[in-house]
Amino acid sequence: MTKCEVVIVGAGPAGIACGYVLAEAGVDVIILERGQYPGAKNMFGGIFFADQMNKLIPEFYTEAPVERFVAKKHYALLINDSEVSLNIDSEEHKKPPYNHSYIVRRSVFDKWFAEKAKAQGATIICGTAVTDFVWRDRRIIGVTADTADDDDNVLLADVVVCAEGANSMLSEKAGLRNRLSMRARCISVKEVIELGKDVIDERFGLTAREGAAYEYFADATPGMLGDGFIYTNMETLSVGVGVVISELYGRRNPPSPNQLLDRFKNHPCIRPLVKGGKTLEYSAHMIPMDGFRNLPRFYTDGLMLVGDAAGFVNNSICHEGVNMAMASGIMAAETILANRQERRYDARALRQYEHRLKNSFVLQNMKNSRDFIDILRTHKELLNNYPHLVQDVITSYFKVSDVPKSTVKRDISRMLRSRVSVVKAARTVMALMRGGI
Repeated sequence: MTKCEVVIVGAGPAGIACGYVLAEAGVDVIILERGQYPGAKNMFGGIFFADQMNKLIPEFYTEAPVERFVAKKHYALLINDSEVSLNIDSEEHKKPPYNHSYIVRRSVFDKWFAEKAKAQGATIICGTAVTDFVWRDRRIIGVTADTADDDDNVLLADVVVCAEGANSMLSEKAGLRNRLSMRARCISVKEVIELGKDVIDERFGLTAREGAAYEYFADATPGMLGDGFIYTNMETLSVGVGVVISELYGRRNPPSPNQLLDRFKNHPCIRPLVKGGKTLEYSAHMIPMDGFRNLPRFYTDGLMLVGDAAGFVNNSICHEGVNMAMASGIMAAETILANRQERRYDARALRQYEHRLKNSFVLQNMKNSRDFIDILRTHKELLNNYPHLVQDVITSYFKVSDVPKSTVKRDISRMLRSRVSVVKAARTVMALMRGGI
């Protein structure tokens, strides 16, 4: 039986950030990671929003194993065999700190970040799955690893930080959240496809360490809440799709996530970008979609939740995740340090953590986008009818013919009136403005 001041469950960005801050302050902190190394079990699309990392380690990007910085963003609606897109190519984003947006591979990046925390004095133990908490008088005082039959598998601590990710069984055991709902989880599948730097630079119009982030909607996951993506690593592409689990398996004869990915890669607008590549990796990951209204409780006696375990993902067009995870880990560490002298980590003392979250961009941004997913669920026309209407309007207007444009515009006006309820469209726009985007 071992004792430390703080035990952190999970060596992802939230857990390592928490451990880094605590170790830097001289706290005896142990991070337990179930993977064989930090990052072994961590998968995400590829964009790392790094404003919080830059606060911890200024100009980290000069030494960290980042693949590229995001110089170009491409948002597209896939409609049948066509694409309607918006491109953002800002010279400002090509200058340090590059809009705090980088493309990374977590299996490499998390190992680097973990070494930084170890250099501050944190202990990281890998290959260890935490199975339950240790309780005393209704308060959490430690964790058990693998099995509780052996005292050597019990680690006691003054306070525990749970950073175990989206599929957080420990948060359920602590009574902080209800049973996970498939309406509140997205399954994302991804392939890493090798093409070589020269081919990637030519296809995406990049130079040096410039990177591109392409995101696709509508028929990327036809009729379902989801999206597709392509992110440029240095020598490879990260290509994937994500879809809400209840949308996928609520259907008759649903496609598998792998079938959705294959369909996405073979779309006429995607195929030229990935052709000739060799698949090196395939991975899957669950993403929390709790939303602001359905977040769990963040703390109880002796325990705080951070990162995905707390549901801190902004499921809007902004896709904030890693930055929120790191911020929550930092705030959990700051809460521990504020109470360290008195060694008070009961729920009353840990309430400070929630106060910090409420005063930060984490909960404020989630509140701002609180209804985004529900709006998409209840206004399916945003996923189905409207994208197709946009394509038809653009195709009609720019069609080269001898029909006068005045006639074309009248035809488009009739098309819009016949296919769109003005009142319903106005209500949808108002809902999005109030709590969707």
